[in-house]
Amino acid sequence: MAYQSGLMAIGALGDETRRAIFERLAVHPAAVNEIAATLPVSRPAVSQHLRVLKEAGLVTQTRDGARRIYRLDPRGVGRMRDWLDSHWTFALDAFKDLADAEEGEEP
Repeated sequence: MAYQSGLMAIGALGDETRRAIFERLAVHPAAVNEIAATLPVSRPAVSQHLRVLKEAGLVTQTRDGARRIYRLDPRGVGRMRDWLDSHWTFALDAFKDLADAEEGEEP
């Protein structure tokens, strides 16, 4: 399950606008109107992107009166990092094997 949710999170960030929203929320939690004011897309489009990020487990929302404040969900970011780390381990192992093989060869 964690593998799939990490992969889903990576996929959600494949869109340039969602990445911009994600990066904005990494700096400071914000409401939809605040986010939309900084992007060249409409407020409804920002809401749709936030829904995708929320379904991917990357953001959460809390109510503040009539507004919903969005922030990064550290659990989702952690699952994404775990997914990346699992591949990083394989990449490092492959690099070590390559370096060991080349070390045994003479120029």
